[in-house]
Amino acid sequence: MALSMVSFIAMSVGSREMATTLSIQQILFFRALVGLGVILAVGRSLLPEIRRMEALPLHLARNTVHFAAQYFWTIGVVVLPLASVFALEFTMPIWVTLFAWLLLREQVSRSRLLATVGGFIGVLVIVRPGIGMIDPAAGLVLIAAAGYGLSLIMVKRLTGRCSPGAIVIWMILIQLPLGLIAALTDWRPVSLTDVPWMLVAGVGALAAHFCQAQALKRLEASVVIPIDFLRVPMASVVGFYVYGEAIDLWVFLGGAIILLSNLQAVLAERRDATTGALAAEHALPIKKRQS
Repeated sequence: MALSMVSFIAMSVGSREMATTLSIQQILFFRALVGLGVILAVGRSLLPEIRRMEALPLHLARNTVHFAAQYFWTIGVVVLPLASVFALEFTMPIWVTLFAWLLLREQVSRSRLLATVGGFIGVLVIVRPGIGMIDPAAGLVLIAAAGYGLSLIMVKRLTGRCSPGAIVIWMILIQLPLGLIAALTDWRPVSLTDVPWMLVAGVGALAAHFCQAQALKRLEASVVIPIDFLRVPMASVVGFYVYGEAIDLWVFLGGAIILLSNLQAVLAERRDATTGALAAEHALPIKKRQS
């Protein structure tokens, strides 16, 4: 998780540095291009699965949504303080709950409903409507979080048919041409000084998701979520020392509300699962005696 948080912030810094000379569209293209280089180096064993083109329409839909979300998120990284971007991004569980209810017909528990309400309150604390002009970029980050949430629902469907490695490779293969087409609409001269930041952003993006997935294999979500929230103060420190961004206590307060709302939902669901498992264990001996 430590590596994941460092990688997320490295991706953000790399993207912001590239934005001083390149367009947002070019940033997305070069991030995907670096990702392709990494995949070619370490992902050749997955080529047979890729050739089968399993669930290709769903891959296309998922990556189109994810690409648009990345575009809005990168605008937020360039315009907003880094801590604000990460705090607003933590609304993604709210969108996951909504889309799971709409698309997968999953039941929304009382704890999840409370988390959604708490997350909405946290967003209001961060953007503070009525206190001056709300930055439109904050709205774009919220749209990006919604896009990431919808993308995650699609990934959940894909995992039933494809390996995680194949999902990542399809992400690169689809988003690379999307990035190229978008970049050609606003292509700017590329210099050698941009290359290191391309590597930082591209490798950081892949490393962040890989390390986070590995952590989720070993830790419960109730442990991962609070650790992952440390990205907000870490981003605030980086923003303060690297870009001279003021540390906004409202961002921490709103982010904490979002964090605690999601955390209580995770803990409640874990208690319900434990209670259900214990009930099943007690019921099994009774059934055996009856038989």
